[in-house]
Amino acid sequence: MSQIDIFDTTLRDGEQSAGINLNTAEKIEIARQLERLGVTIIESGFPASSPGDFDAVQRIAGTVKNSIVTGLARSMQGDIDRTWEALKGAEQPHIHIFLATSPIHMETKLFKTPEQVVELAVESVKYARKFFPLVQWSAEDASRSDPEFLAHIIRKVIEAGATTINLPDTVGYATPKEYGAMFKYMTENVAGIEKVKLSAHCHNDLGMATANTLAAIENGATQIEGTINGIGERAGNVALEEIAVALHIRKQIFNIETGINLHEIKRTSQLVSQLTGSLIQPNKAVVGKNAFAHESGIHQDGMLKNPLTYEIITPELIGDAATELVLGKHSGRHAFKDRAVKMGFDLTDEKLNNAFIEFKKLADRKKEIIEDDLYVLLTDQQIHDTETPVYKLESVQVQYGTANIPTATASAYHPNGELISEAATGAGSVEAIFNTLERIVEGKVHILDYRVTSIGKGRDALGEAVINMSYNGETVTGRDVAQDVLEATAKAYLNAVNRQIVQVGKKVRMSAV
Repeated sequence: MSQIDIFDTTLRDGEQSAGINLNTAEKIEIARQLERLGVTIIESGFPASSPGDFDAVQRIAGTVKNSIVTGLARSMQGDIDRTWEALKGAEQPHIHIFLATSPIHMETKLFKTPEQVVELAVESVKYARKFFPLVQWSAEDASRSDPEFLAHIIRKVIEAGATTINLPDTVGYATPKEYGAMFKYMTENVAGIEKVKLSAHCHNDLGMATANTLAAIENGATQIEGTINGIGERAGNVALEEIAVALHIRKQIFNIETGINLHEIKRTSQLVSQLTGSLIQPNKAVVGKNAFAHESGIHQDGMLKNPLTYEIITPELIGDAATELVLGKHSGRHAFKDRAVKMGFDLTDEKLNNAFIEFKKLADRKKEIIEDDLYVLLTDQQIHDTETPVYKLESVQVQYGTANIPTATASAYHPNGELISEAATGAGSVEAIFNTLERIVEGKVHILDYRVTSIGKGRDALGEAVINMSYNGETVTGRDVAQDVLEATAKAYLNAVNRQIVQVGKKVRMSAV
């Protein structure tokens, strides 16, 4: 079987989804998991876009060893320089340069002639090759570009030193037939195309991202780009887990290997969902909670007789085997640490001790501790930032009755160490909590979105609250978990505020340096 490279852009294109804002610690945690998943290339950010992105790309490049780390850059010398500064310490420095090639983009966005676009593309690739051994060049909006012009500019950037050519369906406009035909045209009409990797990057605006990506593979693509859970701008990108599983299940058709560790798919999906606060739709292919559920009587009968009647993918294939009680309230530190290591966590003694304390608290209240519960506790400790003083919830209490006005009372430690207690009313319990905490925190808060979901099953399942808010004019997302959803709500509120405080603190420290 031939091998195809997997280019993951969850941390760059995926993070551009509305309402998602990952901090550096969260990006590093996702990058580590993507490395365990076996992706070939991790696009870790856009170094020139912000100090935070630069820091994340630089730290991921110094952390990840078994996957290539890349950063996005416009066709500008300043962007390329900034990307080199972030990635020069990587195992294999790689840069991803893009430039629009469709008539509408060249005329109305770039205000350049086709000749000027070719010149700019060639100059940027030549300049990048002075630093980077691996240079990927993307023709933004390739699917709406003139094929002859596209072939011409690709020939020029290959001559300039590009090692990968990416042909994105940037706005999700193409059909599988059209997208496949574009790849076939380039393989047949571009001299030197056989010397470089040919990459596909599909968006899902018309729901055809997976079909388009598979069509590209059938017509010469040797690299595919996408995100975990299909997150991304607008309707998102192609979901990498769908491509990996499709190529595995239909290997006799495609005859392609991806190098992906399929058993890590479920865990990767859960981590990305948890840290981004982006829910996975129940009927999502491969990783949705209903992907292996069978309610129809006819389906259930068939499953009992032979699972293959209705289940072409098994939960075990993607690492979604049934979870059992793994630890209880009588378990000791050694067993807890051993389980954490087996789950792939590498925590300091301090963070492991904090996780163990939280585990014991949960074990006293929850009858069964499942792996999903441990995963949440350990992940929260792994990404916890202790450098900046933040608000810490001490207690929250809500009085509610159908004939009474909901009233919330909360106490929290101010970053300066002072314990502050406040109370407020609201139209409902959640609004009462929000109004109370708004009196505690210093700054202007505006709630944009709020939701609560369960982790695991049963009446004692943990509740996860996710809040998207504007704090002091900056959009930020907070999340937290607890058995009580109102407690989780209060914690998620303060988590959002704290994330902004930590981010501001980092900017101050960086400017001081």
